[in-house]
Amino acid sequence: MRHAALLAFALVVAGTIGWGDDAGKLLRADHYVRVKSIVPTIAGQTAQLYVREVSLSETVLRGKAADRVVLFIHGAGTPAEVAFDVPYQDYSWMAFLAQAGYDVFSMDMTGYGRSTRPLVMNDPCNLSAEQQKSLFGSVCKPSHGHNVTTYPSDWHDIGAVVDYLRELRNVEKVSLIGWSMGGPRAGGYAATHPEKVHKLVLLAPGYRRASQVTQPVQLPAAGPVYGTQTRAEFDANWDRQVGCPDQVDPGVRDIVWADMQASDPQAATWGAGARRAPHVSAWGWDETAVKKMKTPALLVAAPHDQQVAPSAVKALYDDLASTEKIYLDIACTSHNALWEKNHLLLFRASLDWLKTGVLQGNRAGVLRMGYH
Repeated sequence: MRHAALLAFALVVAGTIGWGDDAGKLLRADHYVRVKSIVPTIAGQTAQLYVREVSLSETVLRGKAADRVVLFIHGAGTPAEVAFDVPYQDYSWMAFLAQAGYDVFSMDMTGYGRSTRPLVMNDPCNLSAEQQKSLFGSVCKPSHGHNVTTYPSDWHDIGAVVDYLRELRNVEKVSLIGWSMGGPRAGGYAATHPEKVHKLVLLAPGYRRASQVTQPVQLPAAGPVYGTQTRAEFDANWDRQVGCPDQVDPGVRDIVWADMQASDPQAATWGAGARRAPHVSAWGWDETAVKKMKTPALLVAAPHDQQVAPSAVKALYDDLASTEKIYLDIACTSHNALWEKNHLLLFRASLDWLKTGVLQGNRAGVLRMGYH
């Protein structure tokens, strides 16, 4: 009997039909994976998870994917296709790996981007009072007073997509690439399903040794349902992390923000425009869990990161039980390293790790790139 996650369908997007005639060209396809949700506000209902695929036709049609299936996992705010498939110059991490022969996918968790958003996220009153006032000039009483999603519901979503890809491409394992909160999302899934994960690449993973181990007494946690980010907040957060001349190409900001708005047309009409993201009740990916993990892992830290300190990434490196692990410090980067001028150092390092499990001749150790 087919896995429940395989109640899915794929839509080939405009311009990519006729794969046999597109040798050497990157193709993009949209998949929608259905999952019986365990998100508290919609538990038991069927949710749809948006999955984007980027690949070369010959990779898929000639069965070259084999152990080269990769799934990108987004962080706390930015949907995956916005984060990892930036349509600007050579800034698409997904396209970079696809050109190297990988079958590359990204997924939006419940509450993000083009995936199912629980209805409580449509009510502006469920924002914090501060964000309501900033966007609308007034404050109303919330209709729901708790977080939307949880780490376990995120891991459940990932599991549905991983199982879908395993059957779709007839592989036993996929590699996971996570950014920011995508670290505990991808890492937490790998901790409980190591038999399904080939390798990990985690950029600025949000790791806390003292994270809560067990489920909170009150679940989901009390508080705003979701949060928003405006363009001004997006720019200000990035600006505070610029520590080198020419660290950022100004052109990429407009492209990323435009994609962000396109992924959330409802919030794009709020105030001067915003994007939504659910608040998450987090527990279960702590020091105890990490010290049992043996999946090969590349952990990337950014020296100017003001959101996930390099020391937190180093703590994760120290705690991982894997004998194949690299801590990589890339010069002149921030939390948004994937959108900055040293992005190709990051992309190439991820490709080397996925292909060989070796960086600069090392299978383990603390390394630096981009320093002179």
